[in-house]
Amino acid sequence: MIYFDNSATTKALPAVLDTYRKVSEYFFGNPSSLHAVGTKADEMLQSARKQIAGLIRAEPEEIFFTSGGTEGDNWVLKGTAIEKRPFGRHLITTSVEHPAVINTMKQLESLGFEVTYLPVDHRGFIDPEDLWAAIREDTILVSIMAVNNEIGAEQPIQACARVLDDFPAIHFHVDAVQAIGKGLMPALRDPRIDFITFSGHKFHAPRGTGFIYAKKTRHIAPLLTGGGQESNLRSGTENTPAIAAMAKALRLLLTDEDQKVAKQRAIKQRIYDHVRQFDNVVIFSQETPDFAPHILCFAIKGVRGETIVHAFEQHEIYISTTSACSSKKGTESSTLQAMHIQSNVATSAIRVSLDEYNTLAEADAFNAAFDQLYAKFAPLMPQPAHN
Repeated sequence: MIYFDNSATTKALPAVLDTYRKVSEYFFGNPSSLHAVGTKADEMLQSARKQIAGLIRAEPEEIFFTSGGTEGDNWVLKGTAIEKRPFGRHLITTSVEHPAVINTMKQLESLGFEVTYLPVDHRGFIDPEDLWAAIREDTILVSIMAVNNEIGAEQPIQACARVLDDFPAIHFHVDAVQAIGKGLMPALRDPRIDFITFSGHKFHAPRGTGFIYAKKTRHIAPLLTGGGQESNLRSGTENTPAIAAMAKALRLLLTDEDQKVAKQRAIKQRIYDHVRQFDNVVIFSQETPDFAPHILCFAIKGVRGETIVHAFEQHEIYISTTSACSSKKGTESSTLQAMHIQSNVATSAIRVSLDEYNTLAEADAFNAAFDQLYAKFAPLMPQPAHN
């Protein structure tokens, strides 16, 4: 089996699962309990928080545990809207965000907030000048993803941070779900960024785990109220075993990060160089440094994306259409739509997404299967015009 759908989810590592099992067995108490068993669990919880903070160069009190990327995005956006409502009702994001951001913004619009959606160019990038032009006196939040989950475009986060240097009251949120472990930590730790969202199952941690970085000088309202966990900002008994496992997974991910990134970029390049030779292939993820090392999105004209996915599945190669969140719905890629890609091409798009455990041999196997399938799909493709 070749698994090339790591942007949808990753396989939990054996060492991570071992941590989960041991913490479940020996640190099973409720971290909020006063007795020794609860204290022991809380010590494990705080140790995981401290480890994660150190790995992303933050303070422990700036790390808050969540159930994943969707909750983190919802919390930062809605929490800011609630907290800063007396100061304004205008928010800014891009037209190519993950549904966790786009749909949250739509909900906030229904509640009386105004949202500006920044356009992208033909490569999928926003222009920081458009951000500057969109800012108003009542703007309270800017939310921009670091890496697009469909084509891998790395948005100009630091250039946007420089724009926002002149507007210190505006919250700046970055969705880094697809960016962690991909060589982008210097950009993510720009001092102007106020909030960052991370999701555990994107880096070999158990599902249902995640965390946000929240700068200690910034304030957002809680979404979950109750027993007052997470400094009274995210109530609910913490999943100590899963959180400890997530901290382990993050440490493993960021060990030898540069070598892992180089390996993924080489695998992506191997596939890119092969498929680009075919007349009816349209590639949306470029090989330039401003595209992430692990995502390659392309289309075969005339063949629907889901057809290509299932055809590769017959070769035990697992890929996806442009996004796991929309693949089963059969909907057109929102990113490609924002890039003004023709609908009949956008619906043919597929995504190959890598992790540090994929190999060049797997890329070669993918290319061999691609050759067979391309020949099989030939009757469906546009035929060259004859004079």
